[in-house]
Amino acid sequence: MTVAQAAPAIPADLIDSLMAGYQKPEDLIGENGLLKQITKAFVERALQAEMEIHLGHSKNRSVVNPDGNTRNGKSRKTLKGEFGELPIEIPRDRHGSFEQQLIPKHQTHWHGFDDKILSLYARGMTVREIQGHLEEMYGTEVSPSLISSVTDAVMDEVKAWQSRPLDALYPIVYMDCIHAKVRDAGAVRTKAVYLALGINMAGEKELLGIWIAQTEGAKFWLQVVTELKNRGVQDIFIACVDGLKGFPEAIESVYPKTAVQLCIVHMVRYSLNYVSWKLRKEIAADLRTIYTAATVEGAEQRLDEFETKWGKDYPSIVKSWRGNWARIIPFFDYPLEIRKVIYTTNAIESVNMGLRKVSKSRGSFPSDEALLKLYYLALKNISKKWTMPIRDWKAALNRFNIQFEDRMPQQF
Repeated sequence: MTVAQAAPAIPADLIDSLMAGYQKPEDLIGENGLLKQITKAFVERALQAEMEIHLGHSKNRSVVNPDGNTRNGKSRKTLKGEFGELPIEIPRDRHGSFEQQLIPKHQTHWHGFDDKILSLYARGMTVREIQGHLEEMYGTEVSPSLISSVTDAVMDEVKAWQSRPLDALYPIVYMDCIHAKVRDAGAVRTKAVYLALGINMAGEKELLGIWIAQTEGAKFWLQVVTELKNRGVQDIFIACVDGLKGFPEAIESVYPKTAVQLCIVHMVRYSLNYVSWKLRKEIAADLRTIYTAATVEGAEQRLDEFETKWGKDYPSIVKSWRGNWARIIPFFDYPLEIRKVIYTTNAIESVNMGLRKVSKSRGSFPSDEALLKLYYLALKNISKKWTMPIRDWKAALNRFNIQFEDRMPQQF
């Protein structure tokens, strides 16, 4: 392995000469400070060097290129970046064939500035807020069209990501839907944003895709799981879903061996919607005794006890749990290691919370594309934290190896 050579140190006497007139911070980093002047000088000198390579001769030397091409003055442009606005002189040639590399034609901002815009956009800031922030921080005015062009460029990345091949097996996939307001055909409509989050064989969270539709429905979920199959997902051991009617059947039609587990978090949250803040903690604790019971029989006994205690005041909670019982209890078929991963991970809920956070300041989105851009960039930020396998994964994987031995890949 080769060791990279360190960049040569800048001579101290050169730094001393540059800093000779330094008296206050503005002399260094102000509007006309030393750093800005040095940046301008180095950029313009680099462009002159590019021109020398293009023509084959330096300034005031004999023309050696076969076309007789020579310098032809300079043009000017203003670059925007974290240093503010920087006027730059661009050398020209008579034939107009010079294509500078450092600052390509039509570029008016540093590429690092694009990253700054995307970072602010991903955090939910509107175009107007981004404009104000950049002007306040860097003293540069950025047009809405520039911000839009930078964020629009993300769509090619989104399309490639949305169609990328997926793993053949995800032991657990969480599927959920959140809603957002979007302007459509002159009216503001509430649209459904579908999310599929997989836990791969390494125990790592991986967002499989984002889809936008007019409303949440089992028919659209069928399209989603069909797409997952077409992108390479051949098997899912356990799918955790919300209580949408027809949703489990949509999954089972594409993955007939998949066990569909109703999301416990959804069930608890739905139940607590009926409860006053004063009693929420107590009722949540009583519900927990149901889904953490050791056996189905034990869970049924805890549910009976819950009904005896709370059924008169909260009949809707009992009705919900009994009506969905067949989809609540599948994980009782699994050992504790797998059950803990299913009902304690709550992976999709943390994603939903992050998306709601970045979009809460927006009344509505101007288009589906604008919604997709923001959510994609926000999800990139969220997924940066997914650096470790989920808790208790090794124990769960060992049990998956036993429970689904005939469906596990050979290398496992």
